[in-house]
Amino acid sequence: MVIYVNASAERDGNGSKEMPFKHINTAAQVAMPGDEVVVAPGIYREYVDPKNAGREDARIVYRSEEPLGAIITGAEEVKSWEKYQDNVWVCRIDNSVFGNYNPYTTFVAGDWYFGKFERHTGAVYLNDRMLYEALTLDECIKGEVYTPSWEPEYSIYKWYTEQDGNETVIYANFQGHNPNEENVEINVRRECFMPSKTGVGYITFSGFNVNKAATTWAPPAAYQDGMVGPHWSKGWIIEDCEISNSKCCGISLGKYCDPDNDHYFTRKHVKSPTQMERDAVCRGQYHGWLKENVGSHIVRRCHIHHCEQTGIVGRQGCVFSIIEDNHIHNINNMQELAGAEIAGIKFHAAIDVIFRRNHIHNCTMGIWCDWEAQGTRITQNLLHDNYPPESATGVMGAMMSQDVFVEVGHGPTLIDNNILLSKASVRIATEGVACVHNLILGAFTSVGGGTDQTANGVNQPRYTPYHIPHRTEVAGFMTILHGDDRFYNNIFIQNWPVKEVEAKEDMGFMMVENQEVGTAIFDEYPTYDEWIKQFRLDETAEKFFMMEVQDAHFSHLPVWVDGNAYFNGAKACKNEKSNFIDTENEAYVKLIEEDGKYRIETNVYDLMGDFKDGMINSDILGEAFEPEERFENPDGSSITFDSDYLGDHRGIAPIPGPFASAEGSRKQLW
Repeated sequence: MVIYVNASAERDGNGSKEMPFKHINTAAQVAMPGDEVVVAPGIYREYVDPKNAGREDARIVYRSEEPLGAIITGAEEVKSWEKYQDNVWVCRIDNSVFGNYNPYTTFVAGDWYFGKFERHTGAVYLNDRMLYEALTLDECIKGEVYTPSWEPEYSIYKWYTEQDGNETVIYANFQGHNPNEENVEINVRRECFMPSKTGVGYITFSGFNVNKAATTWAPPAAYQDGMVGPHWSKGWIIEDCEISNSKCCGISLGKYCDPDNDHYFTRKHVKSPTQMERDAVCRGQYHGWLKENVGSHIVRRCHIHHCEQTGIVGRQGCVFSIIEDNHIHNINNMQELAGAEIAGIKFHAAIDVIFRRNHIHNCTMGIWCDWEAQGTRITQNLLHDNYPPESATGVMGAMMSQDVFVEVGHGPTLIDNNILLSKASVRIATEGVACVHNLILGAFTSVGGGTDQTANGVNQPRYTPYHIPHRTEVAGFMTILHGDDRFYNNIFIQNWPVKEVEAKEDMGFMMVENQEVGTAIFDEYPTYDEWIKQFRLDETAEKFFMMEVQDAHFSHLPVWVDGNAYFNGAKACKNEKSNFIDTENEAYVKLIEEDGKYRIETNVYDLMGDFKDGMINSDILGEAFEPEERFENPDGSSITFDSDYLGDHRGIAPIPGPFASAEGSRKQLW
């Protein structure tokens, strides 16, 4: 059955084409498996709470009749502004408008939030741009530049809120604009399209513009809020949407609310933050965290931008998903929010998740796979400019910047055929990573660190779960030994000068911001032959006490390096036998944007000449040590890296980097 919705209808109808519903949520209460809800162009100021799940063989489809023509917004227009002082106007909103959730009394706060609990989940928008929140009325009136902002010229647009009896009072500095003559909106609703209950699976959400919701901070052990999301269900497709201006997260593929572990540290303090994460993993299995119940979502061809925590967030509920062909940019650029859950994409437990063909730029960081990036594949993505401008000053609690952050997991985590152009390419505070056929302009950072904490003068290792291959069931817990990494057929270019750096503490973990590009940072790691020799496999166990090899059980794991190319002083690992090193010529890579389309200009393929190396496949990469799982497809089949960034075929003797040929490097990338 087709159900029709049209906000412009003369009156609310019965959902037929002749008498459509005026509200999407009305359709969402009656739609059944196999139904399609067709939504006419218009603005829908409502929260849509889908009641019924579809089936794998009979999805419920919600479709904007005109691509991006149907707008679901968490905001309301305000046309009752009165002049207050200078460029500042004031409005008064009766609190009954907000129901049981007032964004102007609710602060962005919770576990892993490192800023002060002083920013509200509400926001004011002028012509689809979020204004900066002032902490005092005087600050609002002055309208001065907020120096941490990535766009300081716009940071002079301010708003401030206070309560007066049963009214929310909002002041806003519109810098000369008359708000009653402009499009001015305020956040009212927490979410836009997200079931209030769990288990509402097999829904397709297609072609909508979703914006301006008062979402809450979404840490990994808490309920993860987003403007759009499946809320702990299975098999959603979110496609061809524009997602923008969420106070925190755009799309959530995340965690359900567990009252016993929701913001545990914020409420109780008595368990370490990492312990409550371990608790969340185990409690999740009690609450149905199985491949049969949760995950297997697809997010594709979406334009996600100007959200202040993440474009897409997920913990556990994101497993077995595909995130592809999305354009994600300008995430956390206002720098009003700070904490450990900020990125273009931030996933915990991205088990068998595939990130492919995404374009991610101008974010605090690009893709952050935290904890249990097991079976995760990051492939054919373009990432660049994921670092703050020189003009931006630091903000308390802000995170490091890089294209990809893989944190505290055991692998296998596969990063292949990507173009990584930011100052830091991959933060490897983890183990079990394979980097294959990438173009890398930035450094590897946090190698050998960023995982353990020191408390009471004692090292406290961060024991992290690993899982039955291609499942969610926990197979064991282990600390991070570091290593177990593979680097094959990449191009490394030292694109920025190397500055003197020191180890520094961040979130209680020691981090070293290495700036030297290449694999030499892994010089101290053993080869496989050196590592395996420690275990005395030529002797039977009865000939020596098991504790004699204890040091080996807790030493660095081996690293494999081969077939890479190095330019502009990028340094090769001492154990690499076959590589190309150019110490004479200046290599360059320039990213060119023309009419929203991107390509690169580079001379590296001319400089490499005829250098080629071997074809890489799953057998060469082998198994990640701790989970004993191969670098392979989610269905267990082998990967042969004979397709490049563009999908072009590589011959029997591939060249390093993400392109099968020099000609491929000149093609449109996005």
